[in-house]
Amino acid sequence: MRADQVIIEPVLTEKSNIMRETDVKKYCFKVDPRANKIQIMAAVEELFSVKPVSCNVMSVKGKPRFARTKSGQRKGSTAPWKKAIITLAKGESIDVIEGV
Repeated sequence: MRADQVIIEPVLTEKSNIMRETDVKKYCFKVDPRANKIQIMAAVEELFSVKPVSCNVMSVKGKPRFARTKSGQRKGSTAPWKKAIITLAKGESIDVIEGV
């Protein structure tokens, strides 16, 4: 798998912004469900030219969704996805996500 296929998009939430603002930088990414920790760390190193220290990976369940429409009620859920939290060495950061 290529590096641009492993990392799908950054996860930008209030919680992930707080993790980025500490001295030990942690970044959240939505990743391919088939990717493992080694592939994710290699992709981050290749795409952003930083050295990741560690990687935590978790599978996020889809949330239930409910909608009332003209033709009746529709039940379903969002798709499940995989999230990776990458920890960088002290002093390093990813400028693309920081907006610098």
